[in-house]
Amino acid sequence: MTFLSDTSIGFPGLGIEIDPPAGFTVFGLEIRLYAVMIVLGIILAVLYASRRSRAFGLVPDNVIDIVLVSLPCAVVGARAFYVISEWDVFFAPGVPWYECITGIRNGGLAIYGGVIGASVGLLVYFLTSKKRRARLLPSFDLCGLGLLIGQAVGRWGNFFNREAFGAYTDNLFAMRLSDKVLPAVTAKTPKALAEQIELVKRMAVEGGYVGQIQVHPTFLYESVWNLVGLLLLHLLSKRRKFDGEIILGYVAWYGLGRAWIEGLRLDSLTEGSIRISQLIAIVSCIIAVAALVYIRFVRKPDPAHMLVNRCAAEAQEEYKKEEP
Repeated sequence: MTFLSDTSIGFPGLGIEIDPPAGFTVFGLEIRLYAVMIVLGIILAVLYASRRSRAFGLVPDNVIDIVLVSLPCAVVGARAFYVISEWDVFFAPGVPWYECITGIRNGGLAIYGGVIGASVGLLVYFLTSKKRRARLLPSFDLCGLGLLIGQAVGRWGNFFNREAFGAYTDNLFAMRLSDKVLPAVTAKTPKALAEQIELVKRMAVEGGYVGQIQVHPTFLYESVWNLVGLLLLHLLSKRRKFDGEIILGYVAWYGLGRAWIEGLRLDSLTEGSIRISQLIAIVSCIIAVAALVYIRFVRKPDPAHMLVNRCAAEAQEEYKKEEP
C-alpha cells in the first residue's frame, strides 16, 4: 500500500497542523479517501437505520431495499444536477459529450441532486405497490436520520481532498491550506465570487503566510451541524406525532444550515449572482417549517395512525384472538 501525499492542513487558532494523505494505492489502484469517507458514511447510516427500523414500523430488510433503490438514483441525480448547473462547461465546443458521465472521477456531484434523485427513486418504488405504500413516510423518516449520518461523515472527504472551503476568516477554526489548491477553485468560481478569491490572496500577503490561504473550514461546519441535527432528530423521533415528521425536520434543519454555510463557500454553483444551493436550501427550509407547524398545531394528528402504532395494535389484536 502506498499513500498519496498532498499539501499540509493547519488550524492556527487551535495550534494544529497535519499532513493527511489524499488517498492510497493498492496493487496500483488509486483509492481516494474522499470515496472511503463516503462509503463509511453510507455503512454507518445503514447500520443505524437497521437498528432503529422497528421503531418506525419497519424491519432491517426494508432498509436494504431502501439502499438498493436510493443509492444508484442518488448518484445519477447528484451527477445530473451538477452537469445541468455547469451546462456551459460540459457542452462547450471541443468537450466530448460523454465527459458528463465518465468525468465523475474528477469530481462533480451535487448533494441536492443526490437527495432529489434518491427521493424520486423511492417515491416510484413505494407508490407502484399498494403493499409498500404504507411504508413510504416511515421510510423517508428513517432516511432523514441516515442522511445526517452519511453527510456528517462524508463531508470529511472534502477535508482529505482540500476542497469545498469558504472565504477568508480569522476565527478560531480558520483553516490554512497551500495556495496550490486555488487554481482548481478559481477555475469553477463564478465572477460573482471573484472578489472573495482576491481577498483570500490579499490577506495571505498581509498576514505573512505567503504560499498559503486561510479560509472557513465549511466541511467542518456542515459535519458538526449534521451531527447536532442527528442528535435532535433522534430524540424527536422517540416523541414524534406523525409519520413524515422526521423527514420534514431533516429538510428544515439541513436547509437552515446549508443556507448559512453555502453563503461562505467559494465554489458555489451560481446562476448570475444567485447561489443555487443556497436558494434551494432557503426555500426547502421555509416549506418544511410551514408544513411542520401546520400538521402539528393545526391538523393535530393522532399518533395512533403512525405505522409503528398500527402494527402494534394489529399485533395486540392477533394476540387476543389466539388467547384461549
